[in-house]
Amino acid sequence: MTPVDIRALAGRIRGEVRKAVIGQDTTVDLLLTALFSSGHVLLEGPPGTAKTLLAQCFARSISLDFGRIQFTPDLMPGDVLGTNLFNFQTNQFTLTKGPIFTDLLLADEINRTPPKTQAALLEAMQERKVTIDGESYSLNPRFMVIATQNPIEQQGTYPLPEAQLDRFLFKHTLDYPSREEEFAIVAQHGTRTGMKTPDAFGVEAVIAADELDAAVASVAATKIQDDVIGYVVDIVRATRTSPALETGASPRAAAALATAARARAALDGRDFVIPDDVKTLALPTLRHRILLSPAAEIEGRTTEETLAAIIEQTAAPR
Repeated sequence: MTPVDIRALAGRIRGEVRKAVIGQDTTVDLLLTALFSSGHVLLEGPPGTAKTLLAQCFARSISLDFGRIQFTPDLMPGDVLGTNLFNFQTNQFTLTKGPIFTDLLLADEINRTPPKTQAALLEAMQERKVTIDGESYSLNPRFMVIATQNPIEQQGTYPLPEAQLDRFLFKHTLDYPSREEEFAIVAQHGTRTGMKTPDAFGVEAVIAADELDAAVASVAATKIQDDVIGYVVDIVRATRTSPALETGASPRAAAALATAARARAALDGRDFVIPDDVKTLALPTLRHRILLSPAAEIEGRTTEETLAAIIEQTAAPR
């Protein structure tokens, strides 16, 4: 499969998602990049910005089984993974699988559940398997998590630990739509208060599982020259030496950025990575992997501004 095919596949997915979701083109592009990179995405945005509908339509267009967990303070790890229950008729334990056994999992308001339940996702996100009572169960190799969190309310929430944030390929911040987009949203969705399903909008599957597997393999074969790899490494290492940052990005972040850049090149119809691919994806790839220093926080600096400055100051290959 060539990168041109991947570009066509992405166009078909975008077309299906746009039947229901107006705007959010940048979000859809990041989801596509994560999909072809076998990565996970953390979406942060105010309520009512179509995060759930977007995830549902995205899964539907790719023939992926969709599952959703509404994270709450009383949710337990067994509620996510499942548990072995004793069957008195057979005198044996049988596994009752949890909602994590799906292809695309929407972890809704993931920061509203305690760390022990958040950590139930760690093994699944990294290794595509879960362990229950000492026995491992494999998930779909294309298993993908789209997690959401609300930046408005912080009371009763549990910030994700750095180790779990590092499992997400991207962290993307959603904003409110433009006036024109919001007008179209109200015109299309302003007929009832409940959310319609993807079926109601005519969203259909346009990619089969074998096509997705071939696309992921093609992305892995996308070429990246040594000077572009050096650009990736220089950006990541600059986060570790910046006086405005207490903690910089890890080598895993550098590898993730290179992988994502390969996917973006393929989505753009190229079989090679250019520096602009890296520059475009550096912010969503790194913003959740760094920590501001106390001095920078006192000065009122933000993670976004600091990271943007590092990206601009790092020389790109010509």
